[in-house]
Amino acid sequence: MANQKPNVGTNIVVVAVLIAIMTGELWFAASAWTEVLSGPPMPPVGHAAMIMGVVLSLLVGCGLMALLFYSSRHGYDEQHPPDELG
Repeated sequence: MANQKPNVGTNIVVVAVLIAIMTGELWFAASAWTEVLSGPPMPPVGHAAMIMGVVLSLLVGCGLMALLFYSSRHGYDEQHPPDELG
């Protein structure tokens, strides 16, 4: 059963469905973007809040990645032997 050839017809159908979904998503994104651009402009406080949110998200993400690498390099992720009772 492991040596079966892939069904080309099924692959074509899957690719066609994925392209159709992507086309729909792109159409929806383009229509939503044009509606957003026609709205009122964002005030400077909104820009400041967005910048602070992006910076804070990057700091948290970088900090968590640093902790991940630190714990991996210093053996904190290794499995401990079971405690012996007795």
